[in-house]
Amino acid sequence: MGESATVRAAAATIREQFAPLRALVLDAFDMRGEQPVAQVDGKGALYLMATDGHCWSVTREPDQASAFVLTPH
Repeated sequence: MGESATVRAAAATIREQFAPLRALVLDAFDMRGEQPVAQVDGKGALYLMATDGHCWSVTREPDQASAFVLTPH
C-alpha cells in the first residue's frame, strides 16, 4: 500500500518501521463492518488493533494500537 507494490510488502515495511508492533494481512471480509483508520485507493485499507492481553478489538486511537491490520481491495 502507499509506495509498496503489494499489501504483503506494505506489512513487511510496517513491521520494520514500527517494531515491536505487529502487522497482519487479512481478507477484507474478515474486517467487514469495521471502520478503517486509512484507505489507499485501489489498494486496500489499514486498521489499528488494540489488545487487553487476551481479546483484540479495532481502535481509532494510535496510542492504544498493538497491531496493524491491512486488507487488500
